[in-house]
Amino acid sequence: MTEIFVSTFVTLFVIMDPVGTIPIFLSLTAGQSPAKQRRAALLAVAVSFLVITIFALFGQAILHFLHISLEALQCAGGLLLLLVALELLTDNFDDPVAAAGANVALVPLGTPLLAGPGAIVATMVFTQEVDSVGTAFGLGLGLIVVHLALLVAMVFSIPILKVLKESGVLLITRIAGLLLSAIAVQMVADAVTTFVANA
Repeated sequence: MTEIFVSTFVTLFVIMDPVGTIPIFLSLTAGQSPAKQRRAALLAVAVSFLVITIFALFGQAILHFLHISLEALQCAGGLLLLLVALELLTDNFDDPVAAAGANVALVPLGTPLLAGPGAIVATMVFTQEVDSVGTAFGLGLGLIVVHLALLVAMVFSIPILKVLKESGVLLITRIAGLLLSAIAVQMVADAVTTFVANA
């Protein structure tokens, strides 16, 4: 249980990047009252948790229906994570811009900023390791804790940003990109090893 909890939390924490989300959250909720910012943060996290939970529960049925193997999913997920990691390392991404009047907590904050392809694929891969009530609890706890971290980061974004400054956020984003790239390469390597072993 502890192993899958740690793996789930660390992987999703790096992918979803609570600290890196702060500047985007502040820009999308600029001009709103603190109460509205808190509500937006709570709704965004709730949407993200719901989307990821749905894929965790029914993702395998989708794979079976489409005749996709776990190894193929794992390899594709690793490549997706590598793309995200390169974006974090190079800062080569476009900040999402909400349409006028749209609820930014749903789109783009809840999805695809938080519940993006990388987080969804990683969660589905971890779901394959669930073989008991203990591992299921560990996976669920990992999902909950990482979403709580996201909520805390957004709710307390202004004081956090004052402490870290822009350079601090940039440093943590770069470290997250490095860790995520290593996780991505490991996922691809494990998938290739399984392919070769089953050949």
